[in-house]
Amino acid sequence: MAMRDLALAKVYQLLEPGPVVLLTTSRKTKGQDRANVMTMSWHMMVEFEPPLVACIVSGANHSFAALRATKECVIAIPAAKLAQKVVKVGNATGAETDKFAAFGLTPLPAEQVAAPLIAECFANLECRVVDTRLTNRYNMFILEVVKAWRDPRQKNPRSLHHQGYGRFAVDGRILKLASKMR
Repeated sequence: MAMRDLALAKVYQLLEPGPVVLLTTSRKTKGQDRANVMTMSWHMMVEFEPPLVACIVSGANHSFAALRATKECVIAIPAAKLAQKVVKVGNATGAETDKFAAFGLTPLPAEQVAAPLIAECFANLECRVVDTRLTNRYNMFILEVVKAWRDPRQKNPRSLHHQGYGRFAVDGRILKLASKMR
């Protein structure tokens, strides 16, 4: 037989659903608004309109408590040129580090949520948590995108896709095929 066993711990590398994104939150800590950013690759679209996104934020992440308490965030989509910063953000904890300052990311005010947009990203999605029924069991939040932004200066950005253990793929050639879907 040509097939071989694959370790179950490697299954996620085959099914990684979408681009690596940055998730920002903002929460009052000791009387001050404190923004944080984390790297996230476990997310997926679950509805077209209104746009709903399911995402997993580990309870061990500093952002988990902020997202649970404030019920809002921004999903910022970085181009491949930000790969080094994206990895550095993912390897640091917001409990100890101002990751915006440490990694040269520029927070911008959002319109409908307190969490900041990220200026360097080609798109930013302002989100509100609309369903937490699976949060306790799976750390899953369902987010509704309430405002979307795109940087027109970034033409044809290529996104990153995590393949596990420090490996990333970059979007490549685009195929356009006939479809009855949107």
